[in-house]
Amino acid sequence: MIKSSLKKGKIMITDRQLKEKWFKFFEKHGFKKIEGFSIIPENDPTVLFTTAGMHPLVPYLLGEKHPAGDKIYDVQRCIRTSDIDSVGDGSHLTFFEMLGNWTLGKCDKKEMIKLSFEFLTSPEYLGLDKNRLAVTVFAGNDVAPKDEEAFQAWKECGIKEIFFTSQDNWWALGGGVGPCGPDSEMFYDTGKEKCGKDCSPSCDCGKYLEIWNDVFMQYVVKKAGERAQKLERPNIDTGMGLERTVAILNGAKSVYDSGCLKRVIDFINQNATVKYDDGEAATRSYRIITDHLRSSTFILGDARGVVPSNVGQGYILRRFIRRAVNCSRNIGFNSDLFADIVDIYVDEYGQDYQDIKQNRQFIKDELLKEVAKFSKAIEEGHKEFNKVISGIERHKEFASKTGEKVENVISGKSAFRLYDTFGFPLELTEELAKERGYQVDREGFENMFKEHQEKSRQATAGMFKGGLADTSKQSAHLHTATHLLLAALQHFYGKNVVQKGSNITPERLRFDFNLDHKMTAEEIKAVENFVNDAIKKEIPVTCQVMSLEQAKESGAHGTFTNKYGEEVKVYSIGEVSKEICGGPHAENTKELHHFKIIKEESSSSGIRRIKAVLD
Repeated sequence: MIKSSLKKGKIMITDRQLKEKWFKFFEKHGFKKIEGFSIIPENDPTVLFTTAGMHPLVPYLLGEKHPAGDKIYDVQRCIRTSDIDSVGDGSHLTFFEMLGNWTLGKCDKKEMIKLSFEFLTSPEYLGLDKNRLAVTVFAGNDVAPKDEEAFQAWKECGIKEIFFTSQDNWWALGGGVGPCGPDSEMFYDTGKEKCGKDCSPSCDCGKYLEIWNDVFMQYVVKKAGERAQKLERPNIDTGMGLERTVAILNGAKSVYDSGCLKRVIDFINQNATVKYDDGEAATRSYRIITDHLRSSTFILGDARGVVPSNVGQGYILRRFIRRAVNCSRNIGFNSDLFADIVDIYVDEYGQDYQDIKQNRQFIKDELLKEVAKFSKAIEEGHKEFNKVISGIERHKEFASKTGEKVENVISGKSAFRLYDTFGFPLELTEELAKERGYQVDREGFENMFKEHQEKSRQATAGMFKGGLADTSKQSAHLHTATHLLLAALQHFYGKNVVQKGSNITPERLRFDFNLDHKMTAEEIKAVENFVNDAIKKEIPVTCQVMSLEQAKESGAHGTFTNKYGEEVKVYSIGEVSKEICGGPHAENTKELHHFKIIKEESSSSGIRRIKAVLD
């Protein structure tokens, strides 16, 4: 239970009202609003989804000038897959909106902490009781000293509960090399009893709920193991979780008990046989359905066209949908009604995110298509389950002749295969086993599950570190080659061909685009020649900063225009290409040397994918 600090009778705040307060506050203090970015990162191989507001702003955190200036703020939609197993409690979500602001090129901690305190406690804004606030500050370690400046700033604000930690209050890239710095996290005391004498915001007991984080990116580590040095152009990056803050302000029991999430919970409750409050398992299933369908709505609705698959973002999307189906089965909720839940979300968020509004029907069609596929997989799983039982029965029959004793137990390995291959949750396997007079080796299943998790962590370790996108010279060259590639595709197939996805590493580019057929060898060669002709002409790459309207009027191409602010950068490659873009680029096409397509394949229905290199 979150005990509200607000006075009785105060009007509940909506998500939109909190956003408006955020806009008003930072506009008042000289910050300029920028538009949030796509939920699918562009040219950042370190993450599958945009997990924080800082990801799209990487070039500017590393020193590039932002068109809107050095004090900016926004609302960014995020997906954080690391929290998927925690969804179902009162505070965790895979999709959330992050209110963020940045100060680029300087790091005035005292000013930012003062602003944070004012927004949290001023009656004009959130009006929280300062005595219900707790903060954490960097305690210092071998890399950098204790953050006395932040400590003193919070003390001057009148915050009494200030906790020091080293590990939890240090932001750095994966591996610890590169820009880094201390952070200061703000927590709200929910009113629960302390779990012990050492209870602090580091606990998972639920007493303290994190609502805001100020990251002071003031250092750089140039070599692993070395002490941090001061960053030439330091920054401040802050973020406040919208849903958690709204729940606190409304005195809600959880993030699921206010706003749009509550409307979805209520809809499910009206149509399910097991009710929301019918025990912990039921509540957890309701929350997983609510969260996962919101994440699925935003992924499917994104302009970059992700659909369920067995790899990358598509795999996560498939996992969200199938988990929602399993949970629906637990509470007697018809998964055909998922389309109605999509409508609730699109009606709520469509005003801010036009892509999900425009793709409403596509979202519903693809969602229900995956539900149908999963239902078929479950049927196949039932057949496999029967094969497992038949195998044990045959073993028992043979063993009866030798005197060997065989128990009615389904092995952990078999149960895990049913889970991993056919989507059978362990509970379903146990239920079917019980009907046949069998048990399931739960411990064996859990060991297999842990082993699978560990393998997945090794395989995707770099995908979830939240690191900064690569801005090396090679990546800049590949980014420029991507512009030439799009120009070539539009030259041969028409201006209706647009970018549907892009991923760049220092080794290669991957580019998704709409096309209704597989490219022939001749077509691939023609596209290669077009790009290489532009490279041979040694065309300068120029950049202009202008308003979005001016960019459109000038003929600049920009597929994802909802991600751009009032002022944009337009990169021109002679008469060949003119695009709105924020990424790194070569100065002249001659730096690209030679372009070669190494693969052309299907990405999804109507979407082709090209992988190419520069040699």
